[in-house]
Amino acid sequence: MESFKSDPHAIACDAATIYSKLTNPSHIQQLIEANADRIEGEARQHLDTVKFGDDFIAIQSPMGEVTLALDHANSVEGQRVVYTASQSPVPINMVINLEAQPDETTMSTAELQLQLPFFMRKMVEGQLQEGANRFGELLARIPFDKL
Repeated sequence: MESFKSDPHAIACDAATIYSKLTNPSHIQQLIEANADRIEGEARQHLDTVKFGDDFIAIQSPMGEVTLALDHANSVEGQRVVYTASQSPVPINMVINLEAQPDETTMSTAELQLQLPFFMRKMVEGQLQEGANRFGELLARIPFDKL
């Protein structure tokens, strides 16, 4: 399985709180709705292609809707949140790694794990790395302590 990781980002919140919010993505939907007037046009367009449920995230893609369900077995409280794609043409995991820091902040990295055929990897690896980087940046901007 290939892995595409974002750069580490500091989040001004403890790892336990971040974990509890990320394992219930409906909190993110509530935050988006509460702050819709402050979300810029391009970001708002991207958010229109995403749905959040109690334990899933559904994303519209060129291949159709991809649903990422919370993977309770591989998630580790306060350390790692794993979402696994169901009904995807290739196996996909979205992993959020959390590392608690002594000053009540958390270092996070976003990781996309995919099982890609070799010939396909070369065609999409740049886009997948960019997607992991953007997701990592997005996580760092979420005010988890206010959700």
